[in-house]
Amino acid sequence: MKKSVMNLLKGVAIGLSMLIPGVSGGTMAIILGVYDKIVHAVSSFLKNKKENALLLIQIGLGGVIGAWLLAGCLSSVVAAYRKPMMFLFLGAILGSIPSLVKKTGIKRPKPIHAVYFLTGLSIVLVLSFLPERLFQFSKMGAFSFFILMFAGIIIAVALVLPGISASYMLVMLGIYDTVLYAIVHFNFLFLVPLAIGTILGVLLTTRLLERAMDRHAGVTYLTIIGFVAGSLLEVFPGIPAGIEILVCAVTLLIGFFVIFFLSGLND
Repeated sequence: MKKSVMNLLKGVAIGLSMLIPGVSGGTMAIILGVYDKIVHAVSSFLKNKKENALLLIQIGLGGVIGAWLLAGCLSSVVAAYRKPMMFLFLGAILGSIPSLVKKTGIKRPKPIHAVYFLTGLSIVLVLSFLPERLFQFSKMGAFSFFILMFAGIIIAVALVLPGISASYMLVMLGIYDTVLYAIVHFNFLFLVPLAIGTILGVLLTTRLLERAMDRHAGVTYLTIIGFVAGSLLEVFPGIPAGIEILVCAVTLLIGFFVIFFLSGLND
């Protein structure tokens, strides 16, 4: 029961983090020590269906609860105290990096290791230059159905890979508001193809990612660190001024040490 409650609460935190454009649910999953478990549960679901289904249901249910119940509260706080809150998120992301570095298992860095880090960083930066409203269309049809499926695959990659924000990807694809509207009004004609693409993308991405982690854990985590570092640029709200400098410095440190402590518990 205790384990189930913890998984549910971790799911709430992951769902909450996914509401913030620029903040990655995958990064939060790593911070909470469940990322590897989620990837394995999805990619190897049929090998142990009962245990894997239980984990995914617990975390998934928590994610839904976090997204639905805390969305209004979080958006209000971020709107009222944008820079202090964004610096809190920056601190949280920075606090997760030491744990990720440990996961690489690399004790003697080599020049080639910088290449993998820069590759991950570059991917996030390139994504930020995608034209906005890329997948917008005026009416539903066969073409738009497959376009939405493809958009779902792109969103799935953002869901699975740490450091890439799924909500930010929705903004760049031009369907963030449309997706929220479709969810609220149960527009299944729009949501079904998007969900199909997302499920296919998650299955494909998790299989490839788990294989990479098993065979090349060090370089895989170096690339993930690059993703996470790239997300810092998306979260950074600008340089604070006046008394906000002190407030932002405090929230940055709070975010860093809380996540650094939580990450240490899961090493």
